[in-house]
Amino acid sequence: MTDLEFLKLSKPQKIGYQFLQFLKKVPMAIISGIKKLFLGLWAVLVGLGHEIADVFSTFVHGDWKTRLSFLVMGFGNAARGQWLRGILFFLFQTVFNLYMVNFGISYLAKFNTLGTVETTRQGRVTVYGDNSFYILLYGILTICFVIAFIYTWRVNVKQNKLGQMYLKNGHRLKTGREDIRSFADEEFHKTLLALPVLGIFTFTILPIIFMILVAFTNFDYEHQPPSKLFTWVGWSNFQTLLSSGGANFGDTFRQVLFWTLLWAFFATFLNYFLGMFVAIMINRKGIKLKKMWRTILVMTIAIPQFVSLLYVSKMFAADGLINGVLMRWGWIKEPLPFWTDPTWARVTIIVINLWIGIPYLMLIATGILMNIPADLYESARMDGANAFQMYAKITLPYMLFVTGPYLLTSFTGNINNFNVIFLLSGGKPLSMNLAGNAGYTDLLITWLYKMTVNDTNYKLAAVIGILVFVVTAVINLVVYNLMPSVKNEEDFQ
Repeated sequence: MTDLEFLKLSKPQKIGYQFLQFLKKVPMAIISGIKKLFLGLWAVLVGLGHEIADVFSTFVHGDWKTRLSFLVMGFGNAARGQWLRGILFFLFQTVFNLYMVNFGISYLAKFNTLGTVETTRQGRVTVYGDNSFYILLYGILTICFVIAFIYTWRVNVKQNKLGQMYLKNGHRLKTGREDIRSFADEEFHKTLLALPVLGIFTFTILPIIFMILVAFTNFDYEHQPPSKLFTWVGWSNFQTLLSSGGANFGDTFRQVLFWTLLWAFFATFLNYFLGMFVAIMINRKGIKLKKMWRTILVMTIAIPQFVSLLYVSKMFAADGLINGVLMRWGWIKEPLPFWTDPTWARVTIIVINLWIGIPYLMLIATGILMNIPADLYESARMDGANAFQMYAKITLPYMLFVTGPYLLTSFTGNINNFNVIFLLSGGKPLSMNLAGNAGYTDLLITWLYKMTVNDTNYKLAAVIGILVFVVTAVINLVVYNLMPSVKNEEDFQ
């Protein structure tokens, strides 16, 4: 469609056409993402092939010091005068061997079954058997340790190859003192990042891997170690959560997912546009006491949500302040079902969230609006544009261009917005039509919390965690690749 044909369309037709154009771009973004994924995997496989070929080449063409280093890590470094590197490699290999012999092999041997010997009682004595939880946890840790050993062994081989090459070409190798000095100078970034990387692995990556693997087991309240064992069950938990028919987990998951996405949409875009509107109103010429209005709005941010949301939740209860005042004034005869009717509860949560979210957007929008060149508005006025046209053609495009990444992260954050739902309604109202103790206002994250803490149904909670990641990842990848602020980072039209 040409620009002239587009201008002849009515406003609803223009919106419909632009929406269809957006929908056409979504499949292309998904295809592009899949293509990049496969290209990345192919690059990894090619790189792995090169590494294996280089290892064989190093062994064939290496001297006796290099070849012996394939068995005794660090020997070649020490033999060539790099004692510090040699000692560190050898210590790592020694620690790895001791760990595997005394600890790691026993857990790896049971990793495929997660234990076969149950804990029993013989009279008054408890005879402890296998602990599936520890087998899974330490099995993952052992596998990661093996991967770290393979990587370190490869570094050891590379250093022997380079050391042999340098000496052959008449170059001098770094001494231990020079290595230590380099870690405080040109390699200082590695020194600084070593502890944070270890912490991220221990407290982030390892728990995520553990959670993913729990989704493929039957770990729940009936299989609680150490008294009971749990084992691998394959994809059955995913089938349970994605099944259909009756009041089962599949139907509950679809209802909770629908409400989660609906909530995220309204919580993001209502706050965004209303916050922008409030910022525009306060910034208008002629508005007095601008600082006072901003301060009043910011007060909602200063009060902790744990206090404010619990208080607001009690205000909207059947015997709370809101119903009491309305009944005293004679406006209603019975308490309004703010937390007992599903529709009322959902609308109430969305409206209360405006009180929380608008001040944030007001502050963000205020800073951005002040940076829009005033001559753009002046030119628009000279061309006869009214206030709405200037908003639609200047203010809104500029705001969307600058705050596009924020909108995306805000939408993702609202999908996992635990505080608002848990403190206001606790997921209620509950229903017999929903499985897993889910309520009509539960998000996926609050439902996951209930299944973990209240029902101890860890297997399905882990599946929900994985599906939450899949949903948010797909939305982020598709929308991120379509945003103008990402595709044209240095432009604004």
